[in-house]
Amino acid sequence: GEVQQAGRELSLASQALQSVLGGAKTRGTLGEIALERLLSDSLPQAAYETQYRFSSGEAVDAVVQFRDKLLPIDSKFPLDDYRKIGEQVPDARRSFAQAVKGHADALAKKYILPDENTLDIALMFVPSEGVYYELLMTEDAKGMALDAYCRSKNVIPVSPNTLYAHLSVIMMGLRGMQIEENARRLLAGLAGLKKQFDTFDDVYRKLGTHLNNAQQSYAETERRIERARTALDQMAQGALPAEAPAKALEAAGNEGN
Repeated sequence: GEVQQAGRELSLASQALQSVLGGAKTRGTLGEIALERLLSDSLPQAAYETQYRFSSGEAVDAVVQFRDKLLPIDSKFPLDDYRKIGEQVPDARRSFAQAVKGHADALAKKYILPDENTLDIALMFVPSEGVYYELLMTEDAKGMALDAYCRSKNVIPVSPNTLYAHLSVIMMGLRGMQIEENARRLLAGLAGLKKQFDTFDDVYRKLGTHLNNAQQSYAETERRIERARTALDQMAQGALPAEAPAKALEAAGNEGN
């Protein structure tokens, strides 16, 4: 009885999973959620944006934001064609190849837009390791590997594991860019400080010149006063003729002038 009960529960779970993955829209939503979770686990919130809309009206599942560029990431889940391969449906692999190539073509056309500051590459997120492995192992009717065809369109297929690796590298790049930006700001600040210091140096030198002139004027004035005092002392002691004090004072005044 317990085995039968477990079998019924497993059957119900299978039906529930089938209902989730049965519709293309539901699978797309599942892929978007998985993509957003990976982005939130790998990057800071400011480094990416979900459901980014271009001027054409097309909305990509996510973009990673660099300094002035965008890396588009869109989720694709060709599950129906993948199932047909497992069920050994005739021409299932060819249909799978056509579906993947169609996704790559559409992604390249709609989301690789350098005029809107995107990079010249985009990531195609396949939210299933099994489907991604089949993509790597499948060739099209011309014998070209599907991943090679995608790369020829500047579209890079990624699975949850490989996307995490890509995001880790992107995170290191973003940190490097942040360090570079901080260094640039520091250099700009140092340049501003140097300019202020040069201005202060000019003011300081002018102040030194004024102080030096004032000191020279003070010394000259002191010498004149000393000459005048000497002349007055001589007058007081009667050491000079009557006209001599006036001449001495006049000479001291002329030297001052």
